[in-house]
Amino acid sequence: MIEWLNSHIAYWHWIVAGLLLAGLEIFVPSFVLVWFGLAAVVVGLLLLLVPMGVTAQLLVWVALSVAFVALWHKFVSPRMRDRTLAGMSREAIIGQTGIVVRHNADSGRGLLKFPAPIMGSEEWDFICEGKLASGDRVTVTELSGNAVIVRPQG
Repeated sequence: MIEWLNSHIAYWHWIVAGLLLAGLEIFVPSFVLVWFGLAAVVVGLLLLLVPMGVTAQLLVWVALSVAFVALWHKFVSPRMRDRTLAGMSREAIIGQTGIVVRHNADSGRGLLKFPAPIMGSEEWDFICEGKLASGDRVTVTELSGNAVIVRPQG
């Protein structure tokens, strides 16, 4: 059986298997199959340059797979943790200046517009204790849920 595998497994079998494994990553949320697939592609390219028996091919594939997964978990994965924008919104918006689009004096709420989008939006709901009119400039002092707390500028 080993002789048959040695004579029938070509480099392109490894490359196709690697691409299939990497493609299966779409259905598996662990982000591990891509490294097994990359190892298979490397074995296929290595087999194109250096003839190896099927046992050596499997050993190289296992060693590369383990190495790729270990390198991923050691160097890349820790840098990707806690990289969301959650919690960073406060720092991005406090101190920004905008213009009042509309203001309801009874509720102290209104809508303001920034000259450039901040965190994906030009217009934000705001809360203000003071008296404002449309066109007034305000500065963001705090964040409260999906609204900003502002004070009149000047």
